Amino acid sequence: MLVRSFLPHDLTRLVDLTIDTFGPFYEHSFRPAVGDVVFANQHGDWRGDYRTQVAQLHEPEQHKYVALAEVDGALAGYVAWSVDPARRNGSVSHLAVAAGHRRHGTGTVLCEHAFADMRSRGAEVVEIGTGADAFHAPARALYKRLGCTPFPVTFYYRQL
Repeated sequence: MLVRSFLPHDLTRLVDLTIDTFGPFYEHSFRPAVGDVVFANQHGDWRGDYRTQVAQLHEPEQHKYVALAEVDGALAGYVAWSVDPARRNGSVSHLAVAAGHRRHGTGTVLCEHAFADMRSRGAEVVEIGTGADAFHAPARALYKRLGCTPFPVTFYYRQL
């Protein structure tokens, strides 16, 4: 597995992987849980949101970074993180692993890569969030194996 920094020509593959990875959450977990009105208000254009968001993840001048993992030239996954030098804090914003590379250590390698980079930039603490639903159970298990401590937060939605 090769882990390397993001290059501009990677953008389309990262957007596609993000949509493929999180589509089941939006369509089969979030939408049924909150209903169509709340879904439309909160994440009605989640694909478009990711197209915009992923394009802004790698901005080193803003202390934002992306690394991707490749296996035999194929995209296995990516991780995006930022560092707040003043607070000595790092934050992982995105972790996406291609279906065929899940449960093979790709997420672990990507997180450890990001953590090492954060340390090299002066971060002493990292935060990484995920959902409490069944879709996000593998992410919670990964973060626990990496030594992260969960702190529960609950969001409530209601149609008005």
